[in-house]
Amino acid sequence: MKRTLLCALASAALVTATAPLLAAEAEPGFTPLCDGKTFDGWKPAEVNKDTWKIEDGAFVTRGKTCHLFYVGDEKPFKNFDLKVDVKTGPNSNGGIYFHTKYQAEGWPKAGFECQVNNTHSDWIKTGSLYGLANIGYVPTQDGKWWTHEIIVQGRSVTVLIDGKKLLQYNEPPGTEAGKDFGRKLSEGTFALQAHDPGSVVCYKNIRVKRLD
Repeated sequence: MKRTLLCALASAALVTATAPLLAAEAEPGFTPLCDGKTFDGWKPAEVNKDTWKIEDGAFVTRGKTCHLFYVGDEKPFKNFDLKVDVKTGPNSNGGIYFHTKYQAEGWPKAGFECQVNNTHSDWIKTGSLYGLANIGYVPTQDGKWWTHEIIVQGRSVTVLIDGKKLLQYNEPPGTEAGKDFGRKLSEGTFALQAHDPGSVVCYKNIRVKRLD
């Protein structure tokens, strides 16, 4: 009886030691933006909203172009540290938007897109600030989870992949919002991109720390 109990306790200790921590537990100060089970706090664009699925705790793109917007906090995000675990399928394209706002259809006109693309035909690769700071080499690979981190502080944007600094964009003084894309650092919410029917991208463990 004692031997059985000891084995059971040892097994329980092993499970506890090896079980992954939640983002909020592993990273003090970060707030999870998704629960891995529902779309609570998130709202897809009205067009092609069936593109978005939940599989194994992740938001997954499987279908036509559609953006998924975070609407779970009415207070806009200005300065922040955002982390998203991402995985791409072959030839897939996606993106993580910030300082944006909800749109019922079309490509988001407000804010910035941080590119997700390792092997898609678009030459602008993962981690780029699309159209502003473009990187032509691939910092990670398809089929493998990586942590995509975006830090906005004042007029500066820093992008890290798995904790390694990829780029830093410093907004030039006097920058005005662009007519088409509104690429001026301001404030807003986040959005995830489903780019096209051939792109399968997974986003999970989304968490943020306000730096205001």
